[in-house]
Amino acid sequence: MKKYILFDNDGVLVETEKWYYEANKIALKELNLTLDLPTYLEIMARGGTAWEVAFEAGFSKEIVDKQRFKRDIYYQEFLKTKDIEIPNVKKVLDKLSKKYKMAIITTSRRVDFDLIHQNRGIVDYMDFTLCVEEYKRAKPYPDPYLAGIKKFNAKKSETIIVEDSQRGLTSAYNAQIECAIVYNEFTVSHDFSKASYSIKKLEELEELLETK
Repeated sequence: MKKYILFDNDGVLVETEKWYYEANKIALKELNLTLDLPTYLEIMARGGTAWEVAFEAGFSKEIVDKQRFKRDIYYQEFLKTKDIEIPNVKKVLDKLSKKYKMAIITTSRRVDFDLIHQNRGIVDYMDFTLCVEEYKRAKPYPDPYLAGIKKFNAKKSETIIVEDSQRGLTSAYNAQIECAIVYNEFTVSHDFSKASYSIKKLEELEELLETK
C-alpha cells in the first residue's frame, strides 16, 4: 500500500518545460546556433544540457556561461508572463493530501522553483520540496528520489513517483521506486518502457493508487 508520493515538478504540476526549451533556444540563437526540438528532447532524455550544442561548435566555457546566465533571465521572464498552469492540479492534490504524504523532487534551481510557485498554492499540499542544489547528483541519477524517501523515512515499497520525462523515469528506476508516467505532449517521444504505470492525466492518479 502506497503512503508517499514524490512528484516531479516541470510537466507534471506546472507546464514549464516548453518555456525552458524556448529560453535555451533564444540564448543559443544569439550564438547563431539552432536548437531544434528533436535534438533538445534527445539531450534532455539522457540528462544532458542544451549547451552541448555550443561546446560542439567550439564555443568556450566563458561564452557558454555568459549565455547560460542570459538563458536564466529569459526563462524567468517566461515564468512571470506565460500561463504555466495545468488544469485541476490543486483539486487532485487536495484529494490526495487527505490520504498520502507528498513532496516535490525537481531538477529546477531553487530560485526558479520559488518563482514558479509564488502564490500558486501547490506547495501548500507538500511536506517538503527538494531542488537541484539540495542533493548530490541530478536526474537521471537516483540521488534526488533517494533523498526524498530518506527525508520521509519511507520504504521504497510504500512510495510512488510521478514523472513525465525519460530522465525522471530513469532516476526513479535507478532508485528502484515504482514510477507512474503522466502523459505530456512535450515528452511524447521519450522512452517510457521502464515505467511501472502510465496515466493520461493527473486526475487518474487517485484511482491508480487505490488499486496498489
